[in-house]
Amino acid sequence: MNIIDELQWRGAVNQETDHDGLYDLVSNKKIGIYVGVDPTGDSMHIGHLIPFMILKRFQLAGHKPVAVIGGGTGSIGDPSGKKSERVLQTMDQVHHNEQALTAQMQNLFGDDGQFEIVNNYDWLSKISLLDFLRDYGKLFNVNTMLNKEIVASRLEVGISFTEFTYQILQSVDFLHLYQNNDVQLQLGGADQWGNITSGIDLIHKVEGSDTKVYGLTIPLMLKADGTKFGKTAGGAVWLDPEKTTPYEFYQFGLIKMIEML
Repeated sequence: MNIIDELQWRGAVNQETDHDGLYDLVSNKKIGIYVGVDPTGDSMHIGHLIPFMILKRFQLAGHKPVAVIGGGTGSIGDPSGKKSERVLQTMDQVHHNEQALTAQMQNLFGDDGQFEIVNNYDWLSKISLLDFLRDYGKLFNVNTMLNKEIVASRLEVGISFTEFTYQILQSVDFLHLYQNNDVQLQLGGADQWGNITSGIDLIHKVEGSDTKVYGLTIPLMLKADGTKFGKTAGGAVWLDPEKTTPYEFYQFGLIKMIEML
């Protein structure tokens, strides 16, 4: 069974940038796929789990997973799904969280060399302001950026230039991973659609419009009130057993099953 067929059967596909193109690609070769997580806390939570479960399924199907720890992007904050500005962390806290998330990734994917963990701080921190504006800023249309849901939803309350540029940095990630890690697919939650499509647009502008890169989003796991699970959204269910015990995690799953009945 094609991995895309399996994901659709499981109800794990929200949107695809090009279903037929991606379907043919994974049918004919093993590809690199990435999911990113910003180190805004010292543990992932249940909201992160589903995209990484899908990444694991790609790994089991023979594809190469790349987990991106967002040491660079996490230092400025993703506006996706947020009603107000994030509080910036110190770089010491960001680096501490990077180490904790890396350990969780190794537990999830194993340590057999069949996957990569990379940190976008390693390449984003080397881009000067002038290079950022000249090499990347010129390739992004402000009107297009304003129409992305991640930005449009914040226009009434306001959004800083820092968070406004987040989608450019995530786009640079996709370009870097395509050029250096043979990554052709980015996975993410449904709220990442705008960031993912921006990355594909950037790659097409830099590498050519026929470059085979794709995006796939996964339905968000939502709370009963329709808001997503997360640290800042409240009600976090952590993957760290010191923060959420295995019994509490089991209770959460049981309650979600009951809610679905």
